[in-house]
Amino acid sequence: MSNVQVILNDHFYDFIDDWEQKFYFLVGGYGSSKSYHVAIKLMKKLFQEKRTALVVREVFGTLRDSCFSLLKEVAESMGVYNTLKFSTSPLHISFPNGSEIIFRGMDDPQKLKSIHNVSLIWLEECSEIKYEGFKELLGRLRHPTLKLHMILSTNPVSKSNWTFKHFFEDSKNKFFVLSDEELYQKKILIKNNTYYHHSTCDDNFFLPKSYTEQLEELEQHDPDLHRIARKGRFGINGKRVLPQFEIAPHEEVMEAIKGIRKPILKSGMDFGMVTSYNALLRLAVDHENKILYIYWEYYSRDKTDPEIAEDIKEFKDSRELIKADSAEAKPIKYYKQMGFNMRACKKFQGSRLAYTKKIKRFKKIICSESCGNTIDELKDLTYAVDKDGEIIEDQFNIDPHTFSAIWYALDDYEVSNLKGGNGIIAMKKPRGL
Repeated sequence: MSNVQVILNDHFYDFIDDWEQKFYFLVGGYGSSKSYHVAIKLMKKLFQEKRTALVVREVFGTLRDSCFSLLKEVAESMGVYNTLKFSTSPLHISFPNGSEIIFRGMDDPQKLKSIHNVSLIWLEECSEIKYEGFKELLGRLRHPTLKLHMILSTNPVSKSNWTFKHFFEDSKNKFFVLSDEELYQKKILIKNNTYYHHSTCDDNFFLPKSYTEQLEELEQHDPDLHRIARKGRFGINGKRVLPQFEIAPHEEVMEAIKGIRKPILKSGMDFGMVTSYNALLRLAVDHENKILYIYWEYYSRDKTDPEIAEDIKEFKDSRELIKADSAEAKPIKYYKQMGFNMRACKKFQGSRLAYTKKIKRFKKIICSESCGNTIDELKDLTYAVDKDGEIIEDQFNIDPHTFSAIWYALDDYEVSNLKGGNGIIAMKKPRGL
């Protein structure tokens, strides 16, 4: 392999021969040549050392026309094609020194169980793979003597994707590794045994100018895709549910609430199960100016009802009304028995859509910076889409427990037409101070 000549882009020179880290995370825009250089890196390593490498995508059926074809192309460009044996049934590449590349899809996890002594894994389009799948693959990465490596390549997606939360930041769980903005500026960074690499089409000297111009045109009619394809940056994918959502210092939020002439104070709770979260929010409505303030949150998981009751006992002491999910009759009954002033919200056919539209009618939704979980769920909340790319107005990219808590809290409030005599009590000072 020492006399093999292969053409590389300058930005990938260091990446190709660096094997000091366990993880290699490559993120970038369209046409940046990241997958091409991963294939070269893989080929070189397997010629140098006898290894078993695993190449993975979420759907097995996509591997033949992507990674397998790319590795064949790279083998030809390196002049080693005739030294390798390519099999299509099953997909497999054999090397003259005993190295091999096997291919698997995460849509058939049973086939992963037969894999042994894998010391090198490439996850192509890793953002499409589920986080549980990534952890399963980590368990398959083992060898008695060889150093272990995992290469992950992807186009950037939403910051709610596990790849961003694992390799950059998960604000909900107070986890921080690296700012993505720092990576965009420095292009290559090494942190926590991970080699980070960012690239765009500007890093590929072999692209025609017309391709770059085509990506630039996306900015006018599809800014989301332009951010992904041209800039190679994480962000919000899709249409935001609450574009009027703002974050403000807690003191400013409380001062604004105190200045409301007739504040309407509400509390709502969404019950979580074993793997989901309990969310309880305090809200203040400025009806005249159509502003919703979120100023207090309780957010937990893996807690029993008695534990939660202890956490939120201030609501019991104050007799503050909590509106909760009517589908959860047992916990509501329990909290009532424990002395909480809790009632079931009103649910009806189509209530998810009706409540979502109601919240969208606020001119502003201002959230205290102290409500970190609410911010994490609502700041970049986007609509789910159907198979035709059309938005589904009552489904979202995540399960936003804090959004449900807002629905329940405001089930008897109408943003556009609130009139007297409906039992709503105005309070002069918000609780929770």
